[in-house]
Amino acid sequence: MIQPVLKWVGGKRQILNSIAPLVPNSFSSYCEPFFGGGAVCFHLKPNSAIINDINTELIEFYKVVRDYPEELISELQSYVNDEEFYYSIRALDRSASFKKLSPVKKAARTYYLNRMGYNGLYRVNSKGLYNVPYGKYKRPFSPYADAIRELSYYFNSNNIVFLNGHYSEILHYLDSKSFVYLDPPYDRVSTTSFISYSSYCFSRSEQIELKVFCDQLSSKGIRFMLSNSATDFIKDLYKDYKVTIVGAKRSVNSDGKNRGSVDEVIVRNYK
Repeated sequence: MIQPVLKWVGGKRQILNSIAPLVPNSFSSYCEPFFGGGAVCFHLKPNSAIINDINTELIEFYKVVRDYPEELISELQSYVNDEEFYYSIRALDRSASFKKLSPVKKAARTYYLNRMGYNGLYRVNSKGLYNVPYGKYKRPFSPYADAIRELSYYFNSNNIVFLNGHYSEILHYLDSKSFVYLDPPYDRVSTTSFISYSSYCFSRSEQIELKVFCDQLSSKGIRFMLSNSATDFIKDLYKDYKVTIVGAKRSVNSDGKNRGSVDEVIVRNYK
């Protein structure tokens, strides 16, 4: 398994043992429309993959990992675990000069804030400005250089396509032998659940639209797997598909009583 280089809320590392056995043995290409931290992709290591996410900052980060790993590592080696430094890096997107930063410096900022921000969150406000507080970790900051290099090698040694748009746009890149793994923002288990992965809101109407998209995949004979919360709404929405319930530990919730082990669903349109 390739080690994911970013922490991501709702990441699938802890339930890979439940997901991996359900993945088809063969497919022409792997597609992940809500990529995030990419744990499933990096576990499977497909030779041909379509990676999409609506989060531009995330996709640009992965492109820098692919194209400029040593420059990224070098930039990060000058960063430190310090509260004042953290907030100075966080504040860069409040400045008009932010757009002029090089891709490497923007990617370094993404990586650093992900590692040093509270609980590994990626959260932005309604203006798209990063607003996660300092994590107050005791350990010194140091980039995982080997993990960055290994991921860069994977990207460059295989046919990996990066997309930055709405999940529905991936349909143009698929054939009937493709396999699609969907890990969208989850249906909220409670009113305090964390869902702000970007300035784009994913409400229940969007969950319904995503189900219609899954129906499109099925009508074209394209196999898909989807993860989501095991809420009554989601289980009813996908009742015509094969649904497996798995347990996962989730620690991000503004109400401590709602943290801990929660049920998730794995939905498939194949056996």
